Amino acid sequence: MGLRRALHESWTVRAVDGGAAHPPPAVRAAVPAAVPGCVHTDLLAAGLIPDPYLDDNETRLTWIGRTAWRYETVFDWSPTGHERTDLVCEGLDTVALIELNGQRIGETANMHRSYRFDVAGALREGENRLSVTFDSPYAYAERVRAELGDRPGAYAEPYPFIRKMACNFGWDWGPTLVTSGIWRPIGLHAWSGVRIADVRPLVSLHDATARVDVHVKVDGGAAAEVTASLGEVSGQARIPAGRTDAVITLEVPDPALWWPRGHGDQPLHELVVTAGDDVWRRDIGLREVRLRTDDGAFTLAVNGVDVFLRGVNWIPDDCFPTRVGRDRYAARLAQACEAGVNLVRVWGGGLYESEDFYDLCDRLGLMVWQDFPFACAAYPEEDPIGAEVAAEAREQVTRLTPHPSLVLWCGNNENIQGHAEWGWRERLQDRSWGAGFYLETLPRIVAELDPTRPYWPGSPYSGSADLPPNDPARGTMHIWDVWNERDYTAYRDYRPRLAAEFGFQAPAAYATVRRAVGDDPLLPDSPGMLHHQKAADGDLKLAAGLKPHFPVPETFDDWHYLTQVNQARAIRLGVEHFRSLWPYCAGSVVWQLNDCWPVTSWSAVDGDGRRKPLFHALRRAYADRLLTVQPRDGGLVLAAVNDTGRPWRARAQAVRHRFDGSARATQDLDLDVPPRAVVTLELAAPVAGAVDPAGELIAVRAGTGERALWFFAPDRDLNLPEPRYDAVTERTPGGVRLTVTARTLLRDLAVFPDRLDPAAEVDDQLVTLLPGERASFLVTGGDPEERALTRPPVLRCVNDVAVS
Repeated sequence: MGLRRALHESWTVRAVDGGAAHPPPAVRAAVPAAVPGCVHTDLLAAGLIPDPYLDDNETRLTWIGRTAWRYETVFDWSPTGHERTDLVCEGLDTVALIELNGQRIGETANMHRSYRFDVAGALREGENRLSVTFDSPYAYAERVRAELGDRPGAYAEPYPFIRKMACNFGWDWGPTLVTSGIWRPIGLHAWSGVRIADVRPLVSLHDATARVDVHVKVDGGAAAEVTASLGEVSGQARIPAGRTDAVITLEVPDPALWWPRGHGDQPLHELVVTAGDDVWRRDIGLREVRLRTDDGAFTLAVNGVDVFLRGVNWIPDDCFPTRVGRDRYAARLAQACEAGVNLVRVWGGGLYESEDFYDLCDRLGLMVWQDFPFACAAYPEEDPIGAEVAAEAREQVTRLTPHPSLVLWCGNNENIQGHAEWGWRERLQDRSWGAGFYLETLPRIVAELDPTRPYWPGSPYSGSADLPPNDPARGTMHIWDVWNERDYTAYRDYRPRLAAEFGFQAPAAYATVRRAVGDDPLLPDSPGMLHHQKAADGDLKLAAGLKPHFPVPETFDDWHYLTQVNQARAIRLGVEHFRSLWPYCAGSVVWQLNDCWPVTSWSAVDGDGRRKPLFHALRRAYADRLLTVQPRDGGLVLAAVNDTGRPWRARAQAVRHRFDGSARATQDLDLDVPPRAVVTLELAAPVAGAVDPAGELIAVRAGTGERALWFFAPDRDLNLPEPRYDAVTERTPGGVRLTVTARTLLRDLAVFPDRLDPAAEVDDQLVTLLPGERASFLVTGGDPEERALTRPPVLRCVNDVAVS
């Protein structure tokens, strides 16, 4: 085990010569630095830069990424008696020179790797000086680009030429904040004999037994006795001198299996490996995952059971990843669970996330689809990039094998599609673009190190390099023409095997906008709002999305509310449609769960962690049992989706109502839906055919409380009544209970308590009530004024703005 010592204290950082920028004189003097951390957060803490998330401050900080930076610390050391002492750098961002007492120890050029250097010859008894000098990320990437030749991409930034989080260089939802720093722990490790370099537990199921092949690699060269134990099962092996690896096979009878959430429990079992005095321990799960791709399918099966992927895409939760600790991961992943999610796709423009992330997913039953970090660009395959890709992939595949939540490795995001469809071939001529990574290097490494998990070359991808990559009939599909060009009802035009990306925009919560944007007055196109809209023509697309459904909003409050309603409706419509196609369509992975800063984007949870109305719509659309009305073959059908392990038998009633609540036609329906199945029932003509499309709707209710609604026309064409309701508040031990009783039809009733107190939140949004129906909302946190909760702009419904 040796002796480990963190080196996280007494660091300073300062600008040094080497970058192309001219940093302010103040940053050439050393300022205190947090380790782990990054330059931006250090300068912010020192008061030398404004908060880059506020207003347009980001634009005045581009010099940071074009500057070289030196981190330094001084520490005392005395000999430990061990044979070797290593400097262990778990994460350096990105191009770094490490020096100890003036001696060059090593160099790095990959944010996605860790590094270990033997420093016994450089350490001194007493005071030691350690420095890490970071080259400008821009300067390095631009040098590599000049050497290897330019490559096309979605953005005019050099991110394909440096192994660093791509979205640091800006994205259509993120700022350009190019970081440097010691972003993961750093310290000394003194050891003797042998140390455990890595452990790969590979799990497979065989009848009533789980087999765990424990691959152990050691460093040091000495002979070692290696043992592995999992509960009461143990085994051992001897590694002779000069060898580095062994495999110990453990057979676990009648194993308690790990299941995705909604399919069973998530038992974890401690695996303990020893070699000499060194000990490695992790909690692992026993489960098997397979990817079925016959006839164009893309269906994941866990423990032999096909699983519909109720997914969301995950981006880095902060532009400065060291600010995201276990508590923040836990909060965000708990929100995913609350929204009914069972899979999180770690998107390829970000990171391999921390151990905390994957451990929480293990415990929550959230499956993880892990992209290798390549996104929206052609990547050079030559060195230095090629060698770095292979090294990082070997390390990360090995690191993540213990996690049962990890169910899929994916080669990249949209790069195969870009090469096929975005005009890259002509611009590339004969230069490499990444195909060798996705079709050779990465699948070879996964097959060697982690053959228990499926690998897929990219998303979208149709299963063969000879096929159009975004074919809905094969593999994974991204649907972006809807947001960019078409009304969201066009989601129903698609029958994908798996919808891996689709999304619709809306602004952040009001309190988040007000914290980040100082505009007065606040308008959709005021300067701060425009700066926090990174999508090309984003506001024009928001307006185009509203036009088929609502009148043009006259105030910021109306615009803010309606764009959030539209986002929620768009995604709910898409998800319900895709779920109704199961098992042909095996999942929907919504773009996106989270944000990295306060911005108008496709997220369900904004950059301050507040849930947008989309979150509540997603929770309904991803419910275990779902009723949804769908247009099919010129008529209407009811799809009953049962994603539970029990049959769903219930009496349902479909009623065509006038807006005053009176019934015009009724149809009784018997639901008998097998486990993990969808049953479709035709709605009879008297119910499905409106006499007055502008003044009628269909409501379908099941005996277990599920409900589906269908309106025959968009809101702008409906004769919605002036909203009338009774709203009362009551203090409860949990907060304030707001009860609304409808006296007219109320369309998408919502409460926004953060407008009164930024700490306040509500447990539900977007509830449609027929006359006489009642809804209850629990407001928690803060101290919002109770009377203000009962009226606009806090209490809103579509009737407020759609009534002519």
